[in-house]
Amino acid sequence: MGSEGKIKGNVLVTGGAGFIGSHTVLQLLKEGFFVSVIDNLDNSLEEAVHRVRVLAGPHLSQNLRFHLGDIRSKDDLEEMVFSSSATVYGQPEKIPCVEDFKLKAMNPYGRTKLFLEDIAHDIQKADPEWRIILLRYFNPVGAHESGLIGEDPKGIPNNLMPYIQQVAVGRLPELNVYGYDYPTKDGSAIRDYIHVMDLADGHIAALYKVTTAENIGCVAYNLGTGRGTSVLEMVNAFEKVAGKKIPIKLCPRRPGDATAVYASTEKAQKELGWKARYAIEEMCRDQWNWAIKNPFGYRPRP
Repeated sequence: MGSEGKIKGNVLVTGGAGFIGSHTVLQLLKEGFFVSVIDNLDNSLEEAVHRVRVLAGPHLSQNLRFHLGDIRSKDDLEEMVFSSSATVYGQPEKIPCVEDFKLKAMNPYGRTKLFLEDIAHDIQKADPEWRIILLRYFNPVGAHESGLIGEDPKGIPNNLMPYIQQVAVGRLPELNVYGYDYPTKDGSAIRDYIHVMDLADGHIAALYKVTTAENIGCVAYNLGTGRGTSVLEMVNAFEKVAGKKIPIKLCPRRPGDATAVYASTEKAQKELGWKARYAIEEMCRDQWNWAIKNPFGYRPRP
């Protein structure tokens, strides 16, 4: 918060009880914003919001409001930071991925994000008062260093790190590695893994940009590290941190999975003043810390 303890502004966070949302809400509170969270808890628990309050402390937690439900109208909002995804790039013709690449999503999730990006552009063209930033997340991993908040997906995880984590704590017997014949050095797919706290700070940078820059229109930024890491390299890094062997099962590729995708970070560094700080080892360290403190996520037992 500013030196005088004044509220910097009001921010509405949709999905604020989720993995990325909860970490972003915490950083917003620390920056001095009043935060309203709205979440339908479809894939999250209100316990995450409670733990954010604990981490923020009694003073800052007064600046957090939680609402259960959905947004149905814009309510005079004309500034938006939208959560997009690197999946909009599909299998890029070259890497790293630059924001002005031709977009060609390869799977349903990526197509929904691409469709919503198109809608955002259309909204801004129809009403130039709108100021919109599209954040293309790469692969969020890790957790807050306290181990109080982290990723807690319902069912068998679709993402690599929570899957590894559940194997490490004994909730799942083995890790399915989809694709072992990619044209990479170890046969597994390459992705750009980014610590969720770096991602949260990227939202803060985007918020300042969207509220202060002139003639921003609707613009996209990559949030990644700019480094590619294979699935098997990530498994090995986690094993070293946790001191545990992760049993793996090599499975055929999944339709719609790209061989290698990682970010160009030049635009975000230049225009947002943002750069990822955490290394792979630190991502695994914080993921494991969350796992051992919360083997069943936010639930005491399954």
